[in-house]
Parts: sequence; structure tokens; C-alpha cells
Amino acid sequence: MLSTDGVLSIPTPAIFEPLLKPSRYKGIYGGRGGAKSHFFADQIIERCFLRKPCRAVCVREVQRTLAQSVKRLIEDKLDAYDLRREFRVLTTHIEAPAGGIILFQGMQDHTADSIKSLEGFDVAWIEEAQSLSQRSLDLLRPTIREADSEIWASWNPRYATDPVDRLLRADPPPDAIVVRSSYADNPWFPDVLRKEMEWDRSRDIEKYNHIWLGGYEQHSEARVFKNWRVEEFESPTNATYYYGADWGFSVDPSTLVRVRLAGRTLFIDYEVYRIGVEIDHLPAFFDALVCACEAPRPCLHPEQHGMARRWTITADSARPETISYLNRNGYPRMVPAKKGAGSVAEGVIFLQGFDIVVHPRCTHTIDELTSYSYIVDKLSGQVTPLLADKKNHIIDPLRYAVEELIGQSGEALGYPVGVPEPSMWSTFGGPGSTGKPGISDWSGLGG
Repeated sequence: MLSTDGVLSIPTPAIFEPLLKPSRYKGIYGGRGGAKSHFFADQIIERCFLRKPCRAVCVREVQRTLAQSVKRLIEDKLDAYDLRREFRVLTTHIEAPAGGIILFQGMQDHTADSIKSLEGFDVAWIEEAQSLSQRSLDLLRPTIREADSEIWASWNPRYATDPVDRLLRADPPPDAIVVRSSYADNPWFPDVLRKEMEWDRSRDIEKYNHIWLGGYEQHSEARVFKNWRVEEFESPTNATYYYGADWGFSVDPSTLVRVRLAGRTLFIDYEVYRIGVEIDHLPAFFDALVCACEAPRPCLHPEQHGMARRWTITADSARPETISYLNRNGYPRMVPAKKGAGSVAEGVIFLQGFDIVVHPRCTHTIDELTSYSYIVDKLSGQVTPLLADKKNHIIDPLRYAVEELIGQSGEALGYPVGVPEPSMWSTFGGPGSTGKPGISDWSGLGG
């Protein structure tokens, strides 16, 4: 906060105190809710306010729109510290005091020539650094070369082989300060995230270690989905969408997910996921799928509010009374999923036939695609062909969303001529399975 005598006071978690010293490289890695982005957003503002002029650039591997950048976070910080009048917030960038500037760019858009535009910048902050390619890192490092310039990185680790981990963790430069943070280091960790963390910790320690503590992702042979990636993208306005919904309350979440198909690629761009949603609050909860508003506050994007009402939504048929309520309260096109012997396996196999692209904002989809697995026999340690009935609160509605497409020809699904259709059989039974199953092979896999 800016005091009346012009002194800027920014509270800082103790874990980040080493990063307050000058250093060429500064890194924060760790789990969700560890305040990594908030710390570096604070530091950008402080540096631009106190060291005038300061030129800073916030980069990520892919940035299609500014909505995918940290610009909004920095704007919120300016308001929180009563500094908006000291900066000039424009559509594409922020002008800082005394001729400083804060830019927001995607490294994938840069070439060896275009990156030269960042020469003379004092700070480069790499957000979502786990996604930064080696090419982008090699372009950026020699470009930020002003005296006392710094390169910052914040990330949720995926693999030890990611370029940022090799640079700042495996063999860090001598002028690097790198700290690990988690929710436990964040004095302002919100209760809504704490409930999710505790839920994961009590049910899935592997997921908890990766998502909340920042451990490396563990790839087990039991994982069902290996045909997916996380990538930012923009959905076309004229696309055909498919929606799936699942029900929960006290323990399990109520969920809604939206997907679209483009050839053999299935894009997942929006989700809502929450425990404890009362049945009479479900319409408003689903209305916020795209606009992300929170009742009773007014929606800031009314043109996106309630978009799911226009489309068919296939929902878990185990709760017909809930579907009936939604039908009578703004969702007349909601229909029950068709369950039956083998329907779970059939839907999973169908999804395995696509290249799946998940938008980074769909965090629960990412979690479940990471964790959804086949049952491992406790005695032999062997992976069975049986699907575990857990970590499927997004997976199930994904199956529901595309169930009407199962069995359609490649031409009907829009595949290019000559491209094979998704195999209904090649991935059945997990790793190493090659045989085409009969219906009897699906017994016990659920409906």
C-alpha cells in the first residue's frame, strides 16, 4: 500500500525473502496456491515504481491474447496498492513512471530478429515457465543484457527434463536464487483452495505431491490417457460444441465441461467444478461456465453468460430428478447419458483415439487426465484392464459429451481423407494390450 508520505509497503511471505536480493536469475517453483505469480507481480510493480525508468516484459511460451497473460493480475495489484494513478494502463501494455513500460508477449511469436526489440529491458518474467521451450530460453537469455538486468521464472514443475528445470534446478548458474514454495508458505492461502487440497491429500497422495507440493509428475504404466497436452488456444465463434455434466454434493463435485472437435483433435476449453452446489444453484453455476462470474455479483461478460443453455448437454442419468429440475429452470436441452454394460470402457477407448488438447484454465481436467488409471493388482503389481472408479468427475462428463459420436464414421466426424478413424480397440486393456475385446471382456467395467 502507498502511504500518504509516498512510502510503498508490500507484504512478502517469508519464503521469498532471499529473492529480494539482486541476482541475475530468480526462480520460484512449487505447487498450486504457493503465491509465486503474486510475488513476482508485486516485484514488477515495486521495481517500476522505485527504479525509474524500468522496462519489464512478462513472457510465456504461447500467448494468443492478453487474457492469457498476467496483465490483469498486475492491474489488480495496482488497484490494491493504490498505484493506478502512478501508472497508465493501456489495452496492450502498461506505462510505468518516468518512461518505464511493462509488456506482455508470447515467446513462440519471436524470431532471432524480433527478439532484439527486448534489448535494453531490465526484467523478463517467465510465467508458466514449465512450458517454455529450449529455443525460447536460448533466445531470451542473451537478449536481456542490461547492467543489473534480471530474468525471473515461476512454474509448476512437470518433468526434470523441462528446459527451465535443467537450467535452474539441475545445474543452476552461480548467480541464481531459486526457492520452492507451496500452499504451506502462503499466509493468504484461501479456504476454497484449502478444501480442494485437503480433499486431494486424503484421497490421492501422488496427485497431492504433484499438484500441491510441486513434485515432478509421475507417469505410471497404469495411466489411461497419454494422448493429451496442455496448450493455450482460442475457440472459434462458429464452432459446434459438446457438453457433459456430472452430479455431486457433499463429497463429489458437480461438473460441466465443454469440448469441440477439429478432425482428430478434441479441444477442451472450459470447465466448472465445485463441491456442495445446491440443486437450486446449479443453473447459475452452469451459466458461469464461460464468463466465470460469481453470483450474486453482476456478470462482467453478459454476452458469455449462460452460453451452455443453447446447446444439448448430456448429463449423468443417475440423477433424473436433477436433470428434470434443470430442464424446468433454463436448461431444456439437457438429456440423460445412455449407460449400459461396457459404456465406460467404450467411451474411454473412443477418447483415447483422439489427440486431446486442454486449455490451461481447465485445471481439474488436467488433474484427472494425469491421474485417471487402470486398477493395479495388489498381489502381482500388474496393471489390469479394469478402470478405477475414481478421479473421474471430469472424465465421466467428457464421455457423456461425445457419446452420440461413438460409432460414427471418420467422414461424419470431419477427418481429412485418408486419416484413420480413432481405434475402438488398439488401446483397450491398457499398455501392451493388442486383442480386440468381445462384449464379455467389458463385464465389470461399469456403465
